[in-house]
Amino acid sequence: MKIAVLGTGEVGRRLATKLVSLGHEVTMGSRTADNPEAAKWAEEHGGGTGGGASGGSASGSASGSASGSASGSASGSASGSAAHGTFADAAAPAELVVNATGGLVSLAVLESVGADGLRGKVLVDVSNGLDFSEGFPPKVVTPDGGSVAEQLQRAFPEARVVKTLNTMTNTVMVEPGRVPGHHNVFLSGDDEDAKAVVAELLGSFGWASDRIIDLGDLSSARATEQLLPLWLRLYGKFGTGDFNFAVVTAPGV
Repeated sequence: MKIAVLGTGEVGRRLATKLVSLGHEVTMGSRTADNPEAAKWAEEHGGGTGGGASGGSASGSASGSASGSASGSASGSASGSAAHGTFADAAAPAELVVNATGGLVSLAVLESVGADGLRGKVLVDVSNGLDFSEGFPPKVVTPDGGSVAEQLQRAFPEARVVKTLNTMTNTVMVEPGRVPGHHNVFLSGDDEDAKAVVAELLGSFGWASDRIIDLGDLSSARATEQLLPLWLRLYGKFGTGDFNFAVVTAPGV
């Protein structure tokens, strides 16, 4: 599957690397076409510049192809490709877009992509609105009392936003076995087919189906984004991000 990963930070690089290893065609997007972090990542994974800028037709067909191709490629062999370009260059040919930018700048980033670059596509939002202006731990900012995910969905109503993976560190996102025992990842979104595509991707990362909890519509992303203050306190307590949240139910639930 052609996937755009927007963001060159640790989260974006970790997710992009995992997706390439699974056989996907990944383009990392950044503000400029010559971003050194993106260029270094692409070079390390055998790629180059402008991986998908010429594939303009994907925008119109993404709605069908993202859901149709995920099952064939999510578990594919390590034959993926890596490229980099601007946010718009990365998103244009993509069938699925991952927002791995900081939640406080995510809207501006996607505005630089434009509605045409997102129309009909699954938009996986892993961001959190963290304000580090007063040091650590940061404040969690919720746009208009809602969530970053809802803000993005309102701005781009023809995108298919799914919130997930924002309640854990990036290493656990792609390697859940780092944390032994039962623990969970959450899904939020208004589009059931889009959530199914994302759940399949999570499965290819190693998340068993019984560990993926669908919380319902996109308004439920408010709950997972607001979980971050607790996660940050635990990070400060343990001195590591190698932990996760587990939902344990009584028998029969």
